[in-house]
Amino acid sequence: MQYTFGLIGCGNMGGAIARAVSQKQKDGILSNRSPERAQQLAQEIGFTASDNETVAQSSRYLFLGVKPHLMGEVLSTIQPILARRSQAPILVSMAAGLTIAQIQQMAGQPYPVIRIMPNTPVAVGQGVVLYEFSKNVTEEIEAGFLQLMHNSGQLFRIEESLMDVGAAVSGCGPAYAYLMLDAMADGGVACGLPRMDAVRYAAQTLLGAAKMVLDTGKHPDQLKNEVCSPGGSTIQGVRTLEQRGTRAAFMDAVIAACEKNAALGKK
Repeated sequence: MQYTFGLIGCGNMGGAIARAVSQKQKDGILSNRSPERAQQLAQEIGFTASDNETVAQSSRYLFLGVKPHLMGEVLSTIQPILARRSQAPILVSMAAGLTIAQIQQMAGQPYPVIRIMPNTPVAVGQGVVLYEFSKNVTEEIEAGFLQLMHNSGQLFRIEESLMDVGAAVSGCGPAYAYLMLDAMADGGVACGLPRMDAVRYAAQTLLGAAKMVLDTGKHPDQLKNEVCSPGGSTIQGVRTLEQRGTRAAFMDAVIAACEKNAALGKK
């Protein structure tokens, strides 16, 4: 049987992609180093579980949810299977730091490659997916990919040279947001709020603030100023954050993640 969507590697990111795709696409096949994990996810979303070789043979869009340091090993194992296919696979890599050219080299042939940098909120349809593709990806292939990822969130085509820094913002960003959310909730608990209420209030606040930026088109600094009344409590909170170097810490986190992404492709 031929499948439109195939996934090797059902980790957190691969699983999030599979869940997003399953909202629209019903023919999918999954494999994982731990077969039990693939089987569990397949049962949850209505896909088929199998092994790497079967996924490589039968998938039109072959998503590679493989960590960068394992990509060469995985692709070398399935390389003969890919070469025997009557129709070239479309390889979709989400490995940080690995370029399109590196994926083609590891795969043994210049197959069409789509390089993506997604984030985990794709699992709930609110993700960011940055993507770029090789020159032999046709408009039809791109359209099919966009259709597959329709329910994942927002997709942005980006120059490959900017992929590492883009991933440092959007790919790593949910972790920064969760850290901030947890800290805000802890502050509320310290002042007497029940834990679950504090978490809900903080989560909805971050969601609403992000939507304000997207819907109004205003600069975040302008929106921040609109919350800070003269002599009010908010500006005192902002002052405290500035004193503690919060803005610089977030900037440094993005820069550190970007540098790490770039280093992953050089190993």
